[in-house]
Amino acid sequence: MLRRVSLTGPESTGKSTLAAQLAAHFGADHVPEYAREYLAARPGVAYTLPDLEVIARGQLRREDAAAGRGGQLLFCDTDLLVIKVWAEHAFGQCPAWISEELRRPRYALTLLLDVDLPWQPDPLREHPHRRQHFMAVYRQQLRALAWPVVEISGGGEQRLARAVAAVGAVLGD
Repeated sequence: MLRRVSLTGPESTGKSTLAAQLAAHFGADHVPEYAREYLAARPGVAYTLPDLEVIARGQLRREDAAAGRGGQLLFCDTDLLVIKVWAEHAFGQCPAWISEELRRPRYALTLLLDVDLPWQPDPLREHPHRRQHFMAVYRQQLRALAWPVVEISGGGEQRLARAVAAVGAVLGD
């Protein structure tokens, strides 16, 4: 039985790095963040609400394709919650199908990454001074969704060790 683990949270919290590290540690597959690829292919073009829908569908397609390859564990670098938070922040609304999809059980565990890492500038990142605000939004949204969640903080090896322990607890290790 495949168990999916999503990594979510504000920008520049190490989601991509940690997803790859966890996949390597557990010998599992991981799904990179589709938004990064999509937006990088359109430099200088402001994203729209329809773009966020394309990104959401692309992320789900990639997750499902990876799930179809077999295995017992799949790490997902981001999830639809990120799309919902950005849609509501940037456009004041989230497409209904995304909100509906978020209510369906999809992940055995979600790791909410804390903003305790230093901000890393990146052309695709937007809000270096609003990370605490977004962290509070993610906490509130996750409580409302009642997803199984563990907050992960700390730097480097400590962050990885905490995430490994959280995943291990879900696996029964």
